[in-house]
Amino acid sequence: MGTPPIPIAYQSGTSLAVPHWLNKGDNAWQMISATLVGLQSVPGLVILYGSIVKKKWAVNSAFMALYAFAAVVICWVTWAYKMSFGDKLLPFWGKAGPALGQKFLLNWAALPETTQYNSTGGLETAMAQPYYPMATMVWFQCVFAAITLILLAGSLLGRMNIKAWMLFVPLWLTFSYTVGAFSLWGGGFLFHWGVMDYSGGYVIHLSSGIGGFTAAYWVGPRLKRDRERFPPNNVLLTLAGAGLLWMGWAGFNGGDPYAANVDSSMAVLNTNICAATSLLMWTSLDVIFFNKPSVIGAVQGMITGLVCITPGAGLVQGWAAIVMGILSGSVPWFTMMIVHKKSKLLQKVDDTLGVFHTHAVAGLLGEILTGVFAEPELCSLFLPVTNSRGGFYGGNGGIQVGKQIVGGLFIIGWNLVVTTIICLAIKMVIPLRMPDDLLLIGDDAVHGEEAYALWDDGEKYDATKHSNYSDETLDPRLSTGATQVV
Repeated sequence: MGTPPIPIAYQSGTSLAVPHWLNKGDNAWQMISATLVGLQSVPGLVILYGSIVKKKWAVNSAFMALYAFAAVVICWVTWAYKMSFGDKLLPFWGKAGPALGQKFLLNWAALPETTQYNSTGGLETAMAQPYYPMATMVWFQCVFAAITLILLAGSLLGRMNIKAWMLFVPLWLTFSYTVGAFSLWGGGFLFHWGVMDYSGGYVIHLSSGIGGFTAAYWVGPRLKRDRERFPPNNVLLTLAGAGLLWMGWAGFNGGDPYAANVDSSMAVLNTNICAATSLLMWTSLDVIFFNKPSVIGAVQGMITGLVCITPGAGLVQGWAAIVMGILSGSVPWFTMMIVHKKSKLLQKVDDTLGVFHTHAVAGLLGEILTGVFAEPELCSLFLPVTNSRGGFYGGNGGIQVGKQIVGGLFIIGWNLVVTTIICLAIKMVIPLRMPDDLLLIGDDAVHGEEAYALWDDGEKYDATKHSNYSDETLDPRLSTGATQVV
């Protein structure tokens, strides 16, 4: 039997649409991964935010997420992508520029600053150049940037001036997110030093947690009545949004090897192992200490598990993912349920959804645990620095934990300073917090729209607005003299 013919789609030079470097499987998986991550935001977090807050803030919370997604897309392709993954301007920043032209987007994808050289100047690891076009890479990285801003919004729900938020999103993307992305992923100094961040423990979660906490301080708190009582308006929809977030994480971590390879498969499995373990751990602690399982608590535990495994999803073994899940379901639980209630600083800052605990604490925890459990063979499948390993595996692994801590300190420090500057700059133009009269009413006052055809939760009843009928139109028989039959 002869060799089977090569399908036309894979024959070199058969079509301009199928260049010799294109791998259709990798390209398809990368676009699917990007779509899964996009679905985490729209509709995932839009639904979750709109349903986990008090009813009067459902529309505003969902809209903050929706706006952030759209704004990031335009800023990303106009200037921010190249600041994150383009040519080096500074050791922590790329040169700004558009990613809109056909000649750029149809070229073979390449991250120009990721070539790794050894101490003698020789080539250690070649430039990252996955087998699909730049357009795929630009979109994949865009949805990561978008979800970071949406996660940050969770700290600010229920009181931030929507016009201030519209300014905050492009500014924070430009001066905060791009720095973390270039430093750790795009070929910046932390990337070449060997700090491990497989899929965004630092770039996304620690930065959104610290950025959100800092912004919450400057924006100020919700109304006292909202802080004291802020029940979800729809727990079932909260679970629907959480489910989209969980399932979408397959793209979040499965797409980061930039290929549909064995490491991608390992990452997806580890993601689900850690999330499930963390959810069960958080729920168990709720039962032990509060005598009842909390649905919202289970969602929090799910999120902390997903966040914790993110920096090491493709770098650790399955048993390590279970250990990370146990810790991610207990350490953030402890900081949220115990430390938060005793800390004057944490009590002072109104972090609406506890993003500091679910993303900053869980993200930093995951990064340090990655420095402990990163397996050498798995590291060789993904990392540019050869012979990388976690402390558990001896050798130079102990140094890795120190690198992880230094990387975290950089992200924390940068976000504290830059988020503060951004908030103070916006405050000079427009108030960061809504006035109390708008905060009293909520969506109807801010947007002229309500999530449900009801009135309550602090809104002042206005008969001319809430009633479109008179007593006569309520029951036509009353105006015709008909006798009401009971």
